[in-house]
Amino acid sequence: MTDRLRIDKWLWAARFFKTRSLAAEAVEGGKVQVSGERVKPARSLKIGDRLSVRTGPYIWDIEVTMLSDRRGPASEAQKLYRESEESRQGREAVAAQLRANRPVNPLHKGRPTKKARRELERVRQDTAED
Repeated sequence: MTDRLRIDKWLWAARFFKTRSLAAEAVEGGKVQVSGERVKPARSLKIGDRLSVRTGPYIWDIEVTMLSDRRGPASEAQKLYRESEESRQGREAVAAQLRANRPVNPLHKGRPTKKARRELERVRQDTAED
């Protein structure tokens, strides 16, 4: 292992993004910041750097603890960084809010049966004719 590594390669190895090209796109798009600054995908990352990574509605505030250019299991990827407690609590709060705002349909129990589908079509035709 070296003492410096490209940020897009590290983000891929740390499993924040599925592919290295997605990681590079996120860095280019400003979704990844090092010490509060926008960077390019080729930026060298070193141990101790502080990153802010935005994936969807979640924001990760992390510190780089190890460098690796190999993508391994998730248990190894978690050893590459340390997340701040505020960041973890914030992500959990966002996840709870998203779960609470999810629309609930108690009548929906999966794929409709053939009989239920015909009834739905009949109702839709009746409302379309009105």
